[in-house]
Amino acid sequence: MRSRSHPFLRSFFASLLAFAVLILLLIGIGAAALHGDEEKIEDGSWLVIDLYGEITEYDPPGGLLAEIVGGSPRTLSRTLDNLDKARYDDRVAGVILKLSAASGAGTAMLEEIRGAVHRLRDSGKPVYGWADSMDRRTFYLASACDSIFIPPPAYIQFTGMAMMSTHVKKTLDKIGVKPNVHKIKDYKSAAELVTREKLSEPAMENRRWLMDEQWAMFMDAIREDRGMSEEEATALMEHALFTSEEAVEGGLADRIAYWDELIDSIEGEDGGAEEESDDDDDDLPLVDEGRYGDVTWKDLDREGKKTIAVVHAEGTIAGRKSKVDPMLGILMGHESVAEDLRAAREDDDVAAIVFRVNSGGGSSLTSDLIARAVEIASAEKPVVVSMVDVAASGGYYIAYRGTRVIADPTTITGSIGSISAKMNISGLHEKLGFTHDTLEKGPMGLIWSSQRDFTDEEWERFTENHWEGFNMWLRDVAEKRGMTFEEAEKLAHGRVWTGRQALANGLIDGIGGMDRAVALARDLAEIPEDEMVNVTHFPKEKGLVESIMSGELDFSYLARVALYHFIRDDLTATWKLLTDGGALLYEETAIR
Repeated sequence: MRSRSHPFLRSFFASLLAFAVLILLLIGIGAAALHGDEEKIEDGSWLVIDLYGEITEYDPPGGLLAEIVGGSPRTLSRTLDNLDKARYDDRVAGVILKLSAASGAGTAMLEEIRGAVHRLRDSGKPVYGWADSMDRRTFYLASACDSIFIPPPAYIQFTGMAMMSTHVKKTLDKIGVKPNVHKIKDYKSAAELVTREKLSEPAMENRRWLMDEQWAMFMDAIREDRGMSEEEATALMEHALFTSEEAVEGGLADRIAYWDELIDSIEGEDGGAEEESDDDDDDLPLVDEGRYGDVTWKDLDREGKKTIAVVHAEGTIAGRKSKVDPMLGILMGHESVAEDLRAAREDDDVAAIVFRVNSGGGSSLTSDLIARAVEIASAEKPVVVSMVDVAASGGYYIAYRGTRVIADPTTITGSIGSISAKMNISGLHEKLGFTHDTLEKGPMGLIWSSQRDFTDEEWERFTENHWEGFNMWLRDVAEKRGMTFEEAEKLAHGRVWTGRQALANGLIDGIGGMDRAVALARDLAEIPEDEMVNVTHFPKEKGLVESIMSGELDFSYLARVALYHFIRDDLTATWKLLTDGGALLYEETAIR
């Protein structure tokens, strides 16, 4: 009789072979990604930085393996580093920013890139902006450049600011879902998306003061960079939609040029071939941001003896391990962040830490555990917390225990408040024909039941416990920020502030981006101003072999990363194309 083990063995060895082939393939791809084109950067090269699409503050969790399935992400950290390196690299003649209204960078990210562009220009190197589509936010960044170029068919719109919120209360009513929500307090408006059909007056008030502040900062920037007054800007906004010729006439751009024409003009300025050629941009040495990212500060002879560690904390605060979720995006886990902070504080070469926060919040428990890790690190070494686009709610929770806290002028921060809820979905289940039977023993066994509202007794205990937890947090904020409880309470209950407003209110210590945070960390570590320092980033990127050996080759996770990129990039791009090319969508959490 035929042995039953043979099919099993064949299946086993076939699977083993497939796995081995996949590993070899991944190693090959990884090696190519690591080493890439080893061609040396030529003298007179122009660095091209493309800011199209999603931009994260730092590389998302998953490392090299995630990059293989999802592509190398555009990150603010890499962009800032490349722009700053170009200041000292004699091989780089200048920089071209490829801009688009489809950029995913937040306002604070744009501010930090603007600052790096200004520093590069101050070093004597030109920076040109070339935009295939442009809105007010794109113009905000482009205005920092020496000149702005647009192609003849560019989509150009220049409008005022707007915010839009989407409410699902009526939808929940229709499907039989009843939210049981308790919020602390009036300004914690996220709860209103499920409890109201439109925003309350406190929520609208909060949005008004945010919008007024961002409007003032935008007008200051374009007046300084483009010489455009507020009256001139608002007059252009009345026109709203521009042809390329109208954009140049109105001062939104300096010249109409296709990409190849821009390259030709730079060649002419550099003394190269001035006549048009069919060789595209082959005559002008261009280097993309990915390849230039392989250039180290050591390569530029700017290596120091002491190190500043930058620990990145980005995404929704939840769970233990940082990861990428297809629907929720980047998740920040407390064990992952604490591990990075511990590695930085235990490294004898690290003199100080910059803790970069870019998060709108999440779990209060996870936030507190990360905050504790920040507090432990601050007791051993200076920790400068640097807020990026948003450090609100849980994002502020993990920030204020640092040695110093700074933010960009337009960083969204504060939101010291809390929302706790359960959903009663019994109506939905009734519509679907679901039935339930329950058995309870002991008090409040059904307090979290999704089949009914809280009882009066349960609601009293639920809200009382919610206030106890919030007040514990607020007392800690008051103590760490040198306030009375009453002073801190006037800034809390969900109120949201820009970075400039947060400074005026005492929630942070200063204004600035990554460059300012590193400089402040140097000062606190008593490193002389003229002494060069190294900057190292956490989490450290693991190589492909290291990831495999450590057991991180999780195919299900890589599939989730691939799905996340598909949803965020491919589907988003498709939707934007369907909504009329250059037209932009309003975002709930951003001023457009």
